Amino acid sequence: MAGQLSFSDAEYVGKRKPTRREVFLAEMDRVVPWAKLRAVIEPHYPKAGNGRRPYELATMLRIHCLQQWYALSDPAMEEELYENASMRRFAGLSLATGSVPDETTILNFRHLLERHGLARQIFEAVTAHLSAHGLLLRAGTIVDATIISAPSSTKNEAGARDPQMHQTKKGNQWYFGMKAHIGVDAESGLVHTIVGTPANVADVTEADNLLHGEETIALGDAGYTGADKRPNRKHKADWQVAMKPGKRRALGESALDRLTERIEALKAQLRARVEHPFRVVKRQFGYVKVRYRGLAKNTAQLHTLFALSNLWMVRRSFPTG
Repeated sequence: MAGQLSFSDAEYVGKRKPTRREVFLAEMDRVVPWAKLRAVIEPHYPKAGNGRRPYELATMLRIHCLQQWYALSDPAMEEELYENASMRRFAGLSLATGSVPDETTILNFRHLLERHGLARQIFEAVTAHLSAHGLLLRAGTIVDATIISAPSSTKNEAGARDPQMHQTKKGNQWYFGMKAHIGVDAESGLVHTIVGTPANVADVTEADNLLHGEETIALGDAGYTGADKRPNRKHKADWQVAMKPGKRRALGESALDRLTERIEALKAQLRARVEHPFRVVKRQFGYVKVRYRGLAKNTAQLHTLFALSNLWMVRRSFPTG
């Protein structure tokens, strides 16, 4: 970063020990294929003209990633850029040599991505990048879904809950929101397909949509029972679905039952890989509630989040992006 440093920037440069945030940002800076992502957005990004000069695309893209990694709203992102030197440096900003994008500018960048469907294209660019390095082997897919809660309160401008979200019962508890359905590479545990639906959509109805078509085997928990018999099935993978809990608990001590139990344990061990992306998005990135109204906006964010979670999962073994 050229130019005069502010006092806070200079203090940051003089620090000896990097913080956990700085280590994380350095790792992600190395692994994100920035040039490929800029190439996706560049054709749609405003060009400098007679009006106010837009911020550099590289800066806005990095700010957008920071929002996903730290679950920040547009106003909170603006404040962090003023208060946090490590975030400013990651975005290529300095208080001494330039301004910080305000929340409206950050909002407009997200709207640009939504308007042109670029979140999905970013996810596809990252997937292609990982595939080119042999990390998506395409022989098998594990499928799963998780509920993302949405505000159930009607204390908002519309005076109503989001009509595109829905309530559903899981166990003995009711939830209101959406479902994130994912298809994960069975070998690497990386996400290759994402579908967003209201929370009341049964997992099995999206099973076929989570396959890319080149699998020889697909695995799912008991919620995907009957996936191989659905009338709209397009892909012919061999489905290996977990036995329903009640039937598994009823297994006895016969040789056949013991063999069945071992097979079920092996299938569960393989399926565990599908939980890793959910853990990264929910625990590492802090994404536990939808941020926007409507399925389209939230599904777009899911594509960005899982693209970044894929990169996070390979960050320590992957060559520079």
